[in-house]
Amino acid sequence: MKLTYYGHSCLYVEHEGKSVIIDPFLSGNPKAGIRPEEIRVDAVLLTHGHGDHFGDTLEIAKANDCPVISNAELAGICARQGAKAHGMNTGGSYTFDGFAVKFTLAFHSSSVEVDGQLVYAGQPMGLLLTMGGKTLYHAGDTALFGDMKLIGERNRIDAAALPIGDNYTMGPEDAALAARWIGANVVIPIHYNTFPAIQQDPHRFVSTLEESGLRGQVLAIGESLEL
Repeated sequence: MKLTYYGHSCLYVEHEGKSVIIDPFLSGNPKAGIRPEEIRVDAVLLTHGHGDHFGDTLEIAKANDCPVISNAELAGICARQGAKAHGMNTGGSYTFDGFAVKFTLAFHSSSVEVDGQLVYAGQPMGLLLTMGGKTLYHAGDTALFGDMKLIGERNRIDAAALPIGDNYTMGPEDAALAARWIGANVVIPIHYNTFPAIQQDPHRFVSTLEESGLRGQVLAIGESLEL
């Protein structure tokens, strides 16, 4: 499994000719480093419906003739906008062609703008993506919650992408505790420095992890990590 970071919470994940993109906030993010029309994927995975995660979902899904995989409400919104969609829900898993997805709890909120109006977009979730025998836990936008221990106990997690920005999600201190509970082989900080309210030092976060005997990896925009 190869992970490439495109800013904020967006990860492009590929293995042996199969690829997905998670939370593709690209054209609205000057720090993304790639345009939506450059993306070639087999699916778009969404953790929730806010604009800085939903982003270019519809454009990418339609251009690639691929499904949007998300909670049932958000999948329905995408389907009504003309995209293919596969709805799921918390705790559910499904094996697709070349990868498997399981959705987990996340504590946040979720909405999307449709015809100028904010529409409820279902429950926010994290996700476990398995490709080529490796598993990525993308926590989405979330607060710290005790069942992260259970996620770590129930799954062998090779990499965890955790938000550290604070204000809208857990901050570095809570994310460091989450990392200990999850027990991933490597932790990638996400959801920081895109906006003034979520300014953080990811290298300091990684140093905190290392003090606890954990491995962290700051990915620059466009940088990849092989698992």
